[in-house]
Amino acid sequence: MADGSRPRRARPPRSERREEILGAATRVFGSKGYHAGSLVDVAEQVGITHAGVLHHFGSKDKLLWAVLEYRDRLDVEHLEGQHIPGGLDLFRHLVTTAGMNAERRGIVQAYSVLTGESVTDGHPAAAWVTERFAVLRREIADALIEVAAEREVSIGHDRALRVASTVIGVMDGLQVQWLLDPDAVDLATETAFAIEAILAAALAGSEAPRLD
Repeated sequence: MADGSRPRRARPPRSERREEILGAATRVFGSKGYHAGSLVDVAEQVGITHAGVLHHFGSKDKLLWAVLEYRDRLDVEHLEGQHIPGGLDLFRHLVTTAGMNAERRGIVQAYSVLTGESVTDGHPAAAWVTERFAVLRREIADALIEVAAEREVSIGHDRALRVASTVIGVMDGLQVQWLLDPDAVDLATETAFAIEAILAAALAGSEAPRLD
């Protein structure tokens, strides 16, 4: 410049900065948890101030909610219409998501830490996690009932919900094992194996082996 001063660097667009903050918050909450991870930690990763984070999200609680929504958005952004399909395609989507998760450790770590922490008293993610599980159970149960009907198998809604809870539990458990020892767990392969086994047992009805 003519006066010898340095030109100011252009600020990134607001939407781009928010995405940067969400990515940083995902890493911080995933590695430290919600309570131990601070807004200062998030701000330092993005190269802004604590006040800058608050400017974009208002509070730490609101940032947490945005991180959880960001995680869900990533899960469906590759789908047509960006919503979970039904029937057998839903179970295929779950396996595809597991494969994608193997390439995004930070997202999986943040999800596992925050859902685990949500059972503690007064945790701000508790309502979100509870509702998310309820929605997932309904969607998986509906998909199972659809698959069963195509095969002329009758599955009651209560049984379908129990199957759905099992699918969610297995997937979340495999993610924790993978986070601790990624060489021991192939997320996509073992998720597919588990879901296929659960579906086979559910669709076998009275022919399935019983433990009672």
